[in-house]
Amino acid sequence: MRVNRMLLSSALVVVALVVQVSVLARLQLPGAVPDLVLLTVLGLAMVYGHLAGAFIGFGAGLLADLAPPADHAAGRYALVLCVIGYLAGLARPENGRLRSATGPMLVVVAAAIGSTLLYAGVGALVGDTAARHVGLGSLLFTAVVYDLLLAPFTVPFIMALARRTDNDPLAESRDGGGGDVASGWLASGTGLRIGGQRGGLRAKAARGRAARAGRIKGVKRL
Repeated sequence: MRVNRMLLSSALVVVALVVQVSVLARLQLPGAVPDLVLLTVLGLAMVYGHLAGAFIGFGAGLLADLAPPADHAAGRYALVLCVIGYLAGLARPENGRLRSATGPMLVVVAAAIGSTLLYAGVGALVGDTAARHVGLGSLLFTAVVYDLLLAPFTVPFIMALARRTDNDPLAESRDGGGGDVASGWLASGTGLRIGGQRGGLRAKAARGRAARAGRIKGVKRL
């Protein structure tokens, strides 16, 4: 991994973990806890690819395993996020652009369900049956709902920041990199193309200036 990728990934994972432990975990929400670390791994994996996603997921999961008040064996969540990061990286858009929110939302849903099931499965192998007492069905439902509610405010920003920091040529395109992601996620379903609107407005403004310049020259010639 490049140095800038490592620095950005480390910073985002640490911030996400601090917010999750100090804020989200204290909300006392029913069922699962909104998994900001998982969403951070997803956003980075869908920009950097499956190999980087696996490394980032392992590191993020290991930090979550060691961060207090961890109540499970170290390495358990690292394995889960390593697998999830690898699979999410396989869903990386071929051209690096998000044209619709449908794909990333499906990735979030699949990751929320997959991480919960995999975490419970690994726990069952090591003798941790806490998921049975809480109710696996309730955990799955609340994990999907919480992550879907949190994803539009985190994943597009993380992807845009990762692409821009990585010096991706797509980030220097006409739409400005992050705008393409934000418009694909937040403006999908409305029929709006934010990047296209900006380009259209700029073109109209240029034509208007040219027309005014032509009229002024005509007056001067008279």
